[in-house]
Amino acid sequence: MFGTYLRRELVNRRKQTIIISIGMALAIGLVILVNSISAGVQGAQASVLQSVYGVGTDITISQAAAAPTAGANPGGQFNFGSGSGSTSGGTTTLAQSTLTASRTETVFADTALATVQGTSGVSAATGTLSLTNQTFSGQLPDQSASGSTGGAGAAPGSGTDSTQTMPTGGADGAGGSAFDVNSFTVLGLDPTGSSVGPLSAVTLATGRLLDASDVGTDNVVLDSSYATSASLATGGTMDIGGTTFTIVGTVSSTGSDSVTASNAYIPLDVAQTLSSNAGMISNIYVTAANSGDVDAVAAALQTALPDATVSTQADLASTVSGSLSTASSLIANLGTWLSLLVLAAAFLIAILFTISGVTRRTREFGTLKAVGWSNRRIVSQVAGESVVQGLIGGVIGIAVGLVGILVVNIIAPTLSGSAASTTAAAGGPGGAGGGPGGGGFGAAAQAAASTTTVALQAPVTIGIILIAVGLAVLGGLLAGAIGGWRAARLRPAEALRSVG
Repeated sequence: MFGTYLRRELVNRRKQTIIISIGMALAIGLVILVNSISAGVQGAQASVLQSVYGVGTDITISQAAAAPTAGANPGGQFNFGSGSGSTSGGTTTLAQSTLTASRTETVFADTALATVQGTSGVSAATGTLSLTNQTFSGQLPDQSASGSTGGAGAAPGSGTDSTQTMPTGGADGAGGSAFDVNSFTVLGLDPTGSSVGPLSAVTLATGRLLDASDVGTDNVVLDSSYATSASLATGGTMDIGGTTFTIVGTVSSTGSDSVTASNAYIPLDVAQTLSSNAGMISNIYVTAANSGDVDAVAAALQTALPDATVSTQADLASTVSGSLSTASSLIANLGTWLSLLVLAAAFLIAILFTISGVTRRTREFGTLKAVGWSNRRIVSQVAGESVVQGLIGGVIGIAVGLVGILVVNIIAPTLSGSAASTTAAAGGPGGAGGGPGGGGFGAAAQAAASTTTVALQAPVTIGIILIAVGLAVLGGLLAGAIGGWRAARLRPAEALRSVG
């Protein structure tokens, strides 16, 4: 009886059913599209962060950069004694490498890693030490020949008390000088902790990755792009901090970015020793045991390490700039509010049409109540009709949303994003770090941006479909409940009298 009456009423009131269904379909289709694009933007942000922080990393722990203390000797400067280098033809040739902690990061005791690993909810954690290798090589004039004192002395900006004026000119022994300052980033990491952190976000290009057997050894893995630009290859050697390292492999980014988190990767214990940072690290990368507990784990870690900066992937995503950030803001603000407004309008239309339909059916409901229909049965009948109308709209809305998602994926709009990472400014002949007549010695560490271009892909998930179905049912129930309540208030005598 219920089904037969329901079908008859929906067929007889096709116009109302069509209007309510279309309104619901448009609203639900928009909600599906916005949610899907939002998920796509989040995936794009993860791709941008991947090359900097590593896939599989839920939480990153660091410490804010500390202001230099008065009288402190900044790292990354070159010290040359009176007997440094070799002199020939009135020109002294000097060469030196330094390996120091990145100036934009603060190192802290690696005992914090044990605290992190012992925190409930932490699945894996590893520590890294971000360093900058700076290499000076050049020719200086023999100062004794020009009447100056101090022998080879100290290079300008070397951090010593000696001061020496260096003539400008070419490296031809006629009182001139020529020098190069080159720098690249070095990341010290635990070779056994590749499941989390920067090396989890790379693919092997040549050779092999670092493993447990590399602890304490002078082996290095290079970013493939850097290796190409520096004319280095697996099996060769390179100088890091004055020590010769063997290149055992090269890696490339798994994302669309062409570079990884660092130019070179070496064992953590070796990095600590060469940079005079024994027992120190600059970052800890953490994976939570349950993705739903990331915020709770982050809060626990912040409590355990009150002086540290604890950042989740959501926090890091807020640092992504470029058109990707603009898209994220647009969806978070305009897209979300537009979806809510359209959805509210669809619900309101459904409610108003249902109430209007109930008003036009006054005689019908009065007759049904006169023949024994209870208020509950009247409400159920009206609610049933509204829920079916909502479900019809939901089905159409899902189809509309899926078509919209398909269009977005076919167009695949390109977005660019940048995530800040700590690197060193590249030096070289004529570069910012030095060169003939160049500035000071040593390339200053700076916050660089790893820029990635990604094609937006809107995923379809079961969750989005379930949301659509839930909204369709909710809209139908709201309209049916309000319309049914109005119908139930009708008294049989009054209803029949109002028609007569």
